[in-house]
Amino acid sequence: MGGALFERTYAGTRPTLEGQEFLDAAQRIVDETEAIAARLKTHWRGESGRLTIGVHASLSAGNLRATLLDHRHRFPDADTHLVDGSRDHLISDLASSAIDVAFVAEPNSSWSDGCLSLWSERVVVALPKGHPLARRDVVHWGELREEALLLSQHGPAPELLKLLVSKLGGSDPCWLLHHDVALDRLLTLVGAGWGVLLTLEGATGAAYQGVTFREVHDAEGPTRLSFRAYWRQDNCNPSLRPFLALLRERYPDLSADPETT
Repeated sequence: MGGALFERTYAGTRPTLEGQEFLDAAQRIVDETEAIAARLKTHWRGESGRLTIGVHASLSAGNLRATLLDHRHRFPDADTHLVDGSRDHLISDLASSAIDVAFVAEPNSSWSDGCLSLWSERVVVALPKGHPLARRDVVHWGELREEALLLSQHGPAPELLKLLVSKLGGSDPCWLLHHDVALDRLLTLVGAGWGVLLTLEGATGAAYQGVTFREVHDAEGPTRLSFRAYWRQDNCNPSLRPFLALLRERYPDLSADPETT
């Protein structure tokens, strides 16, 4: 080193002033190297890093909310980024690798890659509190035939409209009010008496002034939509693996062969 880093004394060996400066700098380098290695290991295990999740419906309540909270609890260092969109938009984002995994209501026949059946949610109708149907315990599909129905371009609105048309025997509702706004804006309009809104039970966790929710029934009882998770099998993001493991733990695929699962 061109100089003395240590000096001998009767009490033992101790660093010189230059030696102590060298040791302090070396210790910082060792600590930083160990920290970098630890971060890389957590990233490779999927415990940190960015995970982009496409969501198709509200998560103010229900299984989607519980799943995301569970993941955050288990992996607090993971950077979870949520993307909202329609079913077709989210599937397109998956195909282009813009998102890692998507939660979508109802099956998508065009997707032939990774898929897991999850939970189902009841269909509910958001009503102004003074609406005559709000006095019922449940609402039947036929009672919505003459209602002004608020529709969004986001979330599961297309699936809910298709479901409504099928329940009404193929005839369109009389009055559809399309708005290119998110669910919270539409619920505000419901409270203001602009119309009614079909949504899923995951939206019932937040309170909106003047709005009440009722289940929508057919002759067999509550109507439900099923949710699935979609992803690309060739996705190399390490953060996706533990997230999919969490999904399989919470919602096991009972139809799969145990020997190949």
